[in-house]
This record gives sequence, structure tokens and C-alpha cells, in this order.
Amino acid sequence: MSTMLLAGSPIEVDAEGFLLNPDQWTPEIAAEIAAGSGITLSEKHWQVIDFCRRTNADKGAPPTVRGITKGTGISTKEMYQLFPKGPGILASRIAGLSKPKGCI
Repeated sequence: MSTMLLAGSPIEVDAEGFLLNPDQWTPEIAAEIAAGSGITLSEKHWQVIDFCRRTNADKGAPPTVRGITKGTGISTKEMYQLFPKGPGILASRIAGLSKPKGCI
């Protein structure tokens, strides 16, 4: 566990940079995490982020890439364009959630 300064606030994260407390998440924190990965958030990114946060709130766990594609209608190919190098993991990190189960 460590603390990062995100959007001007100290935020506790795990060794992989996932927020330990999703309630600390804000859209500003999401934008800063995304920027650190070279991503400027678009409407499609927010569609995925909002879906991930809703799913996590409903089911107690973030969705997998397959769950995201089924729930949003965004294709797997587009997910890799939006969130390169591991869309499920990166989408969850930006959404302020834990690492999805089944993601390496």
C-alpha cells in the first residue's frame, strides 16, 4: 500500500496503482490516472467508466472486458483502442476500482 497525490488529494493505492477505496474516486482523479497512461478521456471512455462503476456497485466487483463489451455494446477491438495494453485492467484503474478477476 502506498499513497499517491491525485487531483490534489492523497489517495491510497495498491502496488499496481488501483485505488484501495473506490469512494475516494472523482472524475478529476480518473482524468489524471488516464493522462498518466497517455489517454485523454472521451465520451466513449466515460461510457465504459460509468458502466464499470455501476457494475462494481451492483455486483461488488468490476466487470471483465467481456462484461464491458456485452453491457456497453463497445467491441473488444474498440476497447483496445480506448484502453491500450489491457483494457479491463486499465478501465478499472481509471474507474477507481480493484483489478478485475481473471485479468492478468
